[in-house]
Amino acid sequence: MIRKYVYTACVSILMLLFVTRVEKTHAAITLPAIITDSMVLQQRSAAALWGWAKAGEKIEITNDWDHRKVKTIADKNGTWQVRIKTGIAGGPYTITIRGENTITIKDVYLGEVWLCSGQSNMNFPLGKGESWRTGVFNCEAEIAKANYTTIRLFTVKQEVANEPQKDVKGKWNSCTSSVAAGFSAVAYYFAREIQKETGFPIGLIHSSWGGTPAESWTRKDTLQGNHALLPILQGYEEAIKKFPADEKAYAVELEKWKRGLDSITQQGGKATPMPKKPVDPLTDSKSPSTLYNAMIHPLIPFTIKGVIWYQGESNSDRPCEYQKLFPALINSWRKEWNTDFPFYFVEIAPHYQKIPEIREAQLYTYKTVSRTGLVVITDYGDSLNIHPRNKEVVGHRLALWALAKDYGKKEIVYSGPIYRSMNIEGNKVVIHFDYADGGLVAKEGTLKEFAIAGSDKQFMKANATIEGDKVIVWSDMVKQPEAVRFGWRNFPHAELYNKAGLPASPFSTGGLMAYPCQ
Repeated sequence: MIRKYVYTACVSILMLLFVTRVEKTHAAITLPAIITDSMVLQQRSAAALWGWAKAGEKIEITNDWDHRKVKTIADKNGTWQVRIKTGIAGGPYTITIRGENTITIKDVYLGEVWLCSGQSNMNFPLGKGESWRTGVFNCEAEIAKANYTTIRLFTVKQEVANEPQKDVKGKWNSCTSSVAAGFSAVAYYFAREIQKETGFPIGLIHSSWGGTPAESWTRKDTLQGNHALLPILQGYEEAIKKFPADEKAYAVELEKWKRGLDSITQQGGKATPMPKKPVDPLTDSKSPSTLYNAMIHPLIPFTIKGVIWYQGESNSDRPCEYQKLFPALINSWRKEWNTDFPFYFVEIAPHYQKIPEIREAQLYTYKTVSRTGLVVITDYGDSLNIHPRNKEVVGHRLALWALAKDYGKKEIVYSGPIYRSMNIEGNKVVIHFDYADGGLVAKEGTLKEFAIAGSDKQFMKANATIEGDKVIVWSDMVKQPEAVRFGWRNFPHAELYNKAGLPASPFSTGGLMAYPCQ
């Protein structure tokens, strides 16, 4: 009997060793979702390719644009990474990756790769969908003509994670009407214009989620390393501790509601609203770092040209914090990619609920973070709809920044007037602007959005006139002015433009710019 048990144990051990050996011998090379057929690699770069294999496995990568071979060896964790030199824009090409198995990546183009991120206004699709996804104006006609074989679209599946992940879910597709209908409208219009002006293939990586704050897209140690941002993490930890009690309280309230509903139904009355179920912070897209972990980190180090960003609505009640948070996000992404890429973003649209301080915080970011660009859309807001449907103008204005700064179109005017400085002359304030070359324009003939204040900081309506590239502001009620504001309302009216037809950003000489939040 003992010999029988010994024999059985030996057979089991041998079988386990055999299976383990087979698994190691046949450990196939695998690739992340972002590296696959129909992708676009950044032209004229050292583009990153990576994946997984058996530890110590020798891997060889070749391509058919220059036929160079690149060799590497998977590390002890089975991870490998190489950089391959890409030439000028073109394609389609093939990349072959050989190890103990062979992977052929087909229909690859070399071109311009942009990451497109943010919240619902970046997520807003070209076509109609559910809820706020109403589609752009004239969406049927826009979708019908959205066929561009060398614009490639990759949408990252919306997922949440509490630790940085290795991969995302998604797929590269050619821009066809059916694909574009559900894709980010802002990103689509941006790519369409860049391609029209340059002829380059374009790759768009779309990673966004409606209703999410910037901290969800920020790496945890970035938040930990900034004293001003620690309250975000502290609030998160408190929410985690509090959640079990919230669940129990919800269960009690739900039971009461159900009993009351039965009673009301019998009496033919009107039911009270159902209690709102608490959201688990560990699975909430609004929790800090959860979207960075799941939807940004796995994309690194895929080589990109730059980022376009449309977000801020969900941080609008915390403008002082956003003034620190948004620059931290930009700088941390650049650090992760080890590249000082351009980062162009949209100042949130005017809306009756969105205070002017959040736009000032965005302006502050543009003023203080290098290689950023600010798109102003005060002329295309909707006071009752935080999702204005004209996304073409947003994509166009983002493209102006890229064309001028990254694609050599030096003749393009890419920004509306931006407040630069002021000087006081008697009872008048002279406002100086950047991007006012050629002079300023009062589109409706008069300027009504300016206000002025003295040492008491009590702002009152001001007179304002244009003199070339300056605005002169005064009020007979303020003899010794100290500060000026423009468009300082939740829903300002666009009225000041440059000759290129681009609107001025709202500002306050006594706002966050002058007195940064502590």
